[in-house]
Amino acid sequence: MQSFDRRGVLAAGGALVAASALARLAPAQDAPRKRTLRKAVGIGMVEEGKTLAEKFQLLRDLGFDGIEMDSPHALDHDEILAARDKSGLVINGLVHSKHWSDPFNSDDEKQRARSVEALEIALRDAKRYGAQSVLVVPAVVNAKLTYDSAWKRSLTEIAKCVPLARELRVEIAIENVWNDFLLSPIEAAAYVDAFGDPIVRFHFDIGNVVAYGYPDQWVRILGPRIAKLHVKDYSRKKRDAEGRWAGFDVELGDGDANYPAVMAALDESGYAIDPRRRWATAEVGGGDRKRLKQVAEQMDRLLHS
Repeated sequence: MQSFDRRGVLAAGGALVAASALARLAPAQDAPRKRTLRKAVGIGMVEEGKTLAEKFQLLRDLGFDGIEMDSPHALDHDEILAARDKSGLVINGLVHSKHWSDPFNSDDEKQRARSVEALEIALRDAKRYGAQSVLVVPAVVNAKLTYDSAWKRSLTEIAKCVPLARELRVEIAIENVWNDFLLSPIEAAAYVDAFGDPIVRFHFDIGNVVAYGYPDQWVRILGPRIAKLHVKDYSRKKRDAEGRWAGFDVELGDGDANYPAVMAALDESGYAIDPRRRWATAEVGGGDRKRLKQVAEQMDRLLHS
Protein backbone atom coordinates (compact mmCIF):
# COMPACT_ATOMS: atom_id res chain seq x y z
CA MET A 1 0.00 0.00 0.00
CA GLN A 2 1.56 3.31 -1.03
CA SER A 3 2.17 6.10 1.48
CA PHE A 4 -0.05 9.14 1.36
CA ASP A 5 0.72 12.83 1.91
CA ARG A 6 -2.41 14.45 3.35
CA ARG A 7 -1.15 17.92 2.57
CA GLY A 8 -0.67 16.96 -1.05
CA VAL A 9 -4.23 15.79 -1.34
CA LEU A 10 -5.56 19.01 0.13
CA ALA A 11 -3.40 21.27 -2.01
CA ALA A 12 -5.06 23.52 -4.51
CA GLY A 13 -2.75 22.22 -7.19
CA GLY A 14 -4.25 18.77 -6.84
CA ALA A 15 -7.72 20.16 -7.30
CA LEU A 16 -6.63 21.94 -10.46
CA VAL A 17 -5.16 18.73 -11.84
CA ALA A 18 -8.38 16.89 -11.13
CA ALA A 19 -10.50 19.62 -12.70
CA SER A 20 -8.35 19.55 -15.80
CA ALA A 21 -8.56 15.77 -16.05
CA LEU A 22 -12.31 15.82 -15.57
CA ALA A 23 -12.63 18.41 -18.30
CA ARG A 24 -10.75 16.12 -20.69
CA LEU A 25 -13.11 13.28 -19.83
CA ALA A 26 -16.24 15.34 -20.50
CA PRO A 27 -18.07 14.61 -23.78
CA ALA A 28 -17.44 16.92 -26.70
CA GLN A 29 -19.78 19.92 -26.80
CA ASP A 30 -20.91 19.12 -30.31
CA ALA A 31 -21.89 15.52 -29.44
CA PRO A 32 -25.46 14.56 -30.37
CA ARG A 33 -27.79 15.19 -27.43
CA LYS A 34 -29.55 11.85 -27.39
CA ARG A 35 -30.39 10.63 -23.89
CA THR A 36 -29.78 6.90 -23.49
CA LEU A 37 -29.89 6.18 -19.78
CA ARG A 38 -29.68 2.57 -18.63
CA LYS A 39 -31.88 1.20 -15.84
CA ALA A 40 -30.65 -0.86 -12.90
CA VAL A 41 -31.74 -1.81 -9.39
CA GLY A 42 -29.98 -2.85 -6.22
CA ILE A 43 -29.83 -6.58 -5.48
CA GLY A 44 -31.72 -6.04 -2.22
CA MET A 45 -34.80 -4.89 -4.14
CA VAL A 46 -35.26 -8.25 -5.87
CA GLU A 47 -37.45 -10.37 -3.56
CA GLU A 48 -38.55 -12.91 -6.17
CA GLY A 49 -36.34 -15.78 -7.30
CA LYS A 50 -34.59 -18.39 -5.19
CA THR A 51 -31.19 -18.14 -6.90
CA LEU A 52 -29.09 -15.32 -8.26
CA ALA A 53 -29.64 -16.71 -11.75
CA GLU A 54 -33.42 -16.42 -11.30
CA LYS A 55 -33.16 -12.90 -9.89
CA PHE A 56 -30.85 -11.72 -12.67
CA GLN A 57 -33.09 -13.21 -15.36
CA LEU A 58 -36.19 -11.66 -13.82
CA LEU A 59 -34.64 -8.22 -14.05
CA ARG A 60 -33.54 -8.82 -17.61
CA ASP A 61 -37.03 -9.96 -18.57
CA LEU A 62 -38.46 -6.75 -17.11
CA GLY A 63 -36.19 -4.58 -19.23
CA PHE A 64 -33.52 -3.68 -16.72
CA ASP A 65 -29.96 -3.37 -18.00
CA GLY A 66 -28.00 -3.79 -14.81
CA ILE A 67 -27.81 -4.64 -11.14
CA GLU A 68 -25.90 -3.10 -8.23
CA MET A 69 -24.42 -5.43 -5.61
CA ASP A 70 -22.56 -5.19 -2.29
CA SER A 71 -18.96 -6.03 -1.53
CA PRO A 72 -17.40 -7.51 0.52
CA HIS A 73 -20.03 -10.25 0.63
CA ALA A 74 -20.46 -13.94 1.41
CA LEU A 75 -21.81 -14.92 -2.00
CA ASP A 76 -20.14 -17.33 -4.41
CA HIS A 77 -18.19 -15.49 -7.09
CA ASP A 78 -18.73 -18.20 -9.68
CA GLU A 79 -22.47 -18.12 -9.10
CA ILE A 80 -22.51 -14.35 -9.57
CA LEU A 81 -20.55 -14.55 -12.81
CA ALA A 82 -22.70 -17.40 -14.13
CA ALA A 83 -25.89 -15.43 -13.40
CA ARG A 84 -24.43 -12.40 -15.14
CA ASP A 85 -23.30 -14.28 -18.21
CA LYS A 86 -26.48 -16.32 -18.63
CA SER A 87 -28.86 -13.37 -18.24
CA GLY A 88 -26.81 -10.74 -20.01
CA LEU A 89 -27.46 -8.38 -17.09
CA VAL A 90 -24.59 -6.02 -16.34
CA ILE A 91 -23.22 -5.70 -12.82
CA ASN A 92 -22.93 -1.96 -13.21
CA GLY A 93 -21.61 -1.12 -9.76
CA LEU A 94 -20.79 -2.33 -6.27
CA VAL A 95 -21.49 -0.76 -2.89
CA HIS A 96 -18.84 -0.77 -0.16
CA SER A 97 -20.59 -2.84 2.51
CA LYS A 98 -18.54 -1.75 5.55
CA HIS A 99 -18.57 2.05 5.36
CA TRP A 100 -21.30 2.36 8.00
CA SER A 101 -20.01 -0.22 10.48
CA ASP A 102 -16.37 0.87 10.02
CA PRO A 103 -16.44 4.52 8.90
CA PHE A 104 -13.36 5.94 7.24
CA ASN A 105 -13.31 8.74 9.83
CA SER A 106 -13.66 6.55 12.92
CA ASP A 107 -11.64 7.47 16.01
CA ASP A 108 -10.56 3.83 16.04
CA GLU A 109 -7.57 3.28 13.79
CA LYS A 110 -8.46 -0.41 13.44
CA GLN A 111 -11.92 0.43 12.17
CA ARG A 112 -10.46 2.78 9.59
CA ALA A 113 -8.03 0.06 8.49
CA ARG A 114 -10.89 -2.44 8.14
CA SER A 115 -12.78 -0.02 5.92
CA VAL A 116 -9.74 0.49 3.70
CA GLU A 117 -9.27 -3.26 3.44
CA ALA A 118 -12.95 -3.70 2.57
CA LEU A 119 -12.72 -1.06 -0.15
CA GLU A 120 -9.73 -2.85 -1.66
CA ILE A 121 -11.76 -6.08 -1.73
CA ALA A 122 -14.69 -4.28 -3.33
CA LEU A 123 -12.46 -2.75 -5.99
CA ARG A 124 -11.05 -6.17 -6.88
CA ASP A 125 -14.55 -7.67 -6.94
CA ALA A 126 -15.69 -4.88 -9.22
CA LYS A 127 -12.87 -5.65 -11.62
CA ARG A 128 -13.79 -9.35 -11.54
CA TYR A 129 -17.46 -8.63 -12.31
CA GLY A 130 -16.83 -5.93 -14.90
CA ALA A 131 -18.37 -3.22 -12.71
CA GLN A 132 -17.45 0.37 -13.39
CA SER A 133 -17.38 1.72 -9.83
CA VAL A 134 -17.62 1.14 -6.10
CA LEU A 135 -19.98 3.37 -4.13
CA VAL A 136 -18.48 4.77 -0.93
CA VAL A 137 -20.02 6.68 1.97
CA PRO A 138 -16.94 8.70 2.89
CA ALA A 139 -17.63 9.59 6.53
CA VAL A 140 -20.16 9.87 9.32
CA VAL A 141 -20.54 13.14 11.24
CA ASN A 142 -22.17 13.19 14.67
CA ALA A 143 -21.68 14.66 18.13
CA LYS A 144 -18.53 12.59 18.58
CA LEU A 145 -17.09 12.51 15.05
CA THR A 146 -16.49 16.10 14.00
CA TYR A 147 -16.93 17.57 10.55
CA ASP A 148 -13.36 18.76 10.11
CA SER A 149 -11.86 15.45 11.23
CA ALA A 150 -14.29 13.62 8.92
CA TRP A 151 -12.94 15.61 5.99
CA LYS A 152 -9.29 15.05 6.84
CA ARG A 153 -9.49 11.42 7.91
CA SER A 154 -11.71 10.24 5.09
CA LEU A 155 -9.51 11.89 2.48
CA THR A 156 -6.47 10.25 4.03
CA GLU A 157 -7.97 6.76 4.26
CA ILE A 158 -9.80 6.62 0.93
CA ALA A 159 -6.76 8.00 -0.87
CA LYS A 160 -4.85 4.88 0.18
CA CYS A 161 -7.02 2.98 -2.32
CA VAL A 162 -6.60 5.39 -5.22
CA PRO A 163 -3.49 3.66 -6.68
CA LEU A 164 -5.31 0.30 -6.71
CA ALA A 165 -8.44 1.86 -8.22
CA ARG A 166 -6.32 3.43 -10.94
CA GLU A 167 -4.53 0.13 -11.59
CA LEU A 168 -7.84 -1.75 -11.87
CA ARG A 169 -9.60 1.09 -13.71
CA VAL A 170 -12.48 0.96 -11.26
CA GLU A 171 -13.81 4.26 -10.01
CA ILE A 172 -14.34 5.17 -6.36
CA ALA A 173 -17.71 6.93 -6.32
CA ILE A 174 -18.53 9.11 -3.30
CA GLU A 175 -22.25 9.15 -2.47
CA ASN A 176 -24.35 11.87 -0.86
CA VAL A 177 -26.30 10.30 2.00
CA TRP A 178 -27.84 11.50 5.23
CA ASN A 179 -24.54 11.35 7.12
CA ASP A 180 -24.39 15.12 7.88
CA PHE A 181 -21.38 15.46 5.59
CA LEU A 182 -20.88 17.14 2.19
CA LEU A 183 -24.12 19.09 2.50
CA SER A 184 -23.73 21.29 -0.56
CA PRO A 185 -22.82 20.56 -4.19
CA ILE A 186 -19.94 23.04 -4.10
CA GLU A 187 -18.44 21.26 -1.10
CA ALA A 188 -19.05 17.85 -2.68
CA ALA A 189 -17.22 18.95 -5.83
CA ALA A 190 -14.31 20.31 -3.78
CA TYR A 191 -14.07 17.05 -1.84
CA VAL A 192 -13.87 14.94 -5.00
CA ASP A 193 -11.33 17.33 -6.53
CA ALA A 194 -9.17 17.17 -3.40
CA PHE A 195 -8.11 13.63 -4.35
CA GLY A 196 -6.39 15.03 -7.41
CA ASP A 197 -7.37 12.04 -9.56
CA PRO A 198 -10.44 11.53 -11.79
CA ILE A 199 -10.61 7.88 -10.67
CA VAL A 200 -12.50 9.37 -7.69
CA ARG A 201 -15.91 10.65 -8.74
CA PHE A 202 -19.39 11.13 -7.32
CA HIS A 203 -22.34 8.77 -7.07
CA PHE A 204 -25.22 11.23 -7.06
CA ASP A 205 -28.41 10.22 -5.24
CA ILE A 206 -31.20 12.37 -6.66
CA GLY A 207 -33.72 11.92 -3.87
CA ASN A 208 -31.29 12.34 -0.98
CA VAL A 209 -30.79 16.07 -1.55
CA VAL A 210 -34.43 17.13 -1.96
CA ALA A 211 -34.90 17.71 1.79
CA TYR A 212 -32.27 20.47 1.75
CA GLY A 213 -31.56 21.31 -1.88
CA TYR A 214 -32.38 20.95 -5.57
CA PRO A 215 -31.06 17.96 -7.51
CA ASP A 216 -30.74 19.74 -10.86
CA GLN A 217 -28.46 22.33 -9.24
CA TRP A 218 -26.27 19.55 -7.84
CA VAL A 219 -26.02 17.98 -11.30
CA ARG A 220 -24.92 21.24 -12.91
CA ILE A 221 -22.28 21.91 -10.26
CA LEU A 222 -20.92 18.36 -10.08
CA GLY A 223 -20.95 18.05 -13.87
CA PRO A 224 -18.49 15.47 -15.23
CA ARG A 225 -17.61 14.33 -11.71
CA ILE A 226 -20.81 12.26 -11.66
CA ALA A 227 -20.06 8.56 -12.15
CA LYS A 228 -23.46 7.08 -11.35
CA LEU A 229 -27.02 7.97 -10.35
CA HIS A 230 -29.30 6.65 -7.65
CA VAL A 231 -32.94 7.19 -8.47
CA LYS A 232 -35.52 7.88 -5.77
CA ASP A 233 -38.00 10.63 -4.92
CA TYR A 234 -38.82 12.70 -1.84
CA SER A 235 -41.82 14.72 -0.71
CA ARG A 236 -41.22 17.92 1.26
CA LYS A 237 -44.93 18.00 2.10
CA LYS A 238 -44.79 14.57 3.76
CA ARG A 239 -41.58 15.58 5.53
CA ASP A 240 -43.23 18.65 7.02
CA ALA A 241 -46.39 16.77 8.00
CA GLU A 242 -45.01 13.42 9.15
CA GLY A 243 -41.29 13.78 9.79
CA ARG A 244 -38.05 13.80 7.88
CA TRP A 245 -37.88 10.14 6.88
CA ALA A 246 -41.52 10.08 5.77
CA GLY A 247 -40.51 12.19 2.80
CA PHE A 248 -39.17 9.07 1.08
CA ASP A 249 -42.54 7.34 1.31
CA VAL A 250 -43.64 8.33 -2.21
CA GLU A 251 -43.55 6.61 -5.56
CA LEU A 252 -41.07 7.71 -8.20
CA GLY A 253 -42.44 10.83 -9.82
CA ASP A 254 -44.79 11.75 -6.97
CA GLY A 255 -42.27 13.78 -4.95
CA ASP A 256 -40.37 17.03 -5.37
CA ALA A 257 -37.21 15.83 -7.14
CA ASN A 258 -38.38 17.54 -10.36
CA TYR A 259 -37.13 14.90 -12.75
CA PRO A 260 -37.67 16.96 -15.93
CA ALA A 261 -35.24 19.57 -14.55
CA VAL A 262 -32.81 16.85 -13.45
CA MET A 263 -32.90 15.23 -16.89
CA ALA A 264 -32.28 18.58 -18.58
CA ALA A 265 -29.27 19.13 -16.32
CA LEU A 266 -27.95 15.64 -17.07
CA ASP A 267 -28.30 16.36 -20.78
CA GLU A 268 -26.33 19.58 -20.38
CA SER A 269 -23.61 17.87 -18.34
CA GLY A 270 -23.19 15.12 -20.94
CA TYR A 271 -23.91 12.31 -18.46
CA ALA A 272 -27.04 11.17 -20.25
CA ILE A 273 -25.19 10.58 -23.53
CA ASP A 274 -21.70 9.59 -22.37
CA PRO A 275 -21.25 5.87 -23.19
CA ARG A 276 -19.01 5.54 -20.10
CA ARG A 277 -21.85 6.74 -17.87
CA ARG A 278 -25.63 6.66 -18.38
CA TRP A 279 -26.45 4.35 -15.43
CA ALA A 280 -29.52 5.11 -13.32
CA THR A 281 -30.06 2.68 -10.43
CA ALA A 282 -33.32 2.66 -8.49
CA GLU A 283 -32.99 2.70 -4.71
CA VAL A 284 -36.60 2.34 -3.62
CA GLY A 285 -38.80 -0.30 -2.03
CA GLY A 286 -38.56 -3.50 -4.05
CA GLY A 287 -40.58 -6.67 -4.14
CA ASP A 288 -41.81 -9.31 -6.56
CA ARG A 289 -42.13 -9.27 -10.35
CA LYS A 290 -45.22 -7.03 -10.24
CA ARG A 291 -43.53 -4.44 -8.05
CA LEU A 292 -40.30 -4.44 -10.05
CA LYS A 293 -42.29 -4.03 -13.26
CA GLN A 294 -43.92 -0.97 -11.71
CA VAL A 295 -40.49 0.46 -10.83
CA ALA A 296 -39.27 -0.17 -14.38
CA GLU A 297 -42.27 1.68 -15.81
CA GLN A 298 -41.81 4.58 -13.41
CA MET A 299 -38.14 4.83 -14.32
CA ASP A 300 -38.90 4.75 -18.05
CA ARG A 301 -41.31 7.63 -17.59
CA LEU A 302 -38.97 9.75 -15.49
CA LEU A 303 -35.79 9.06 -17.44
CA HIS A 304 -37.50 10.24 -20.62
CA SER A 305 -39.17 13.30 -19.08
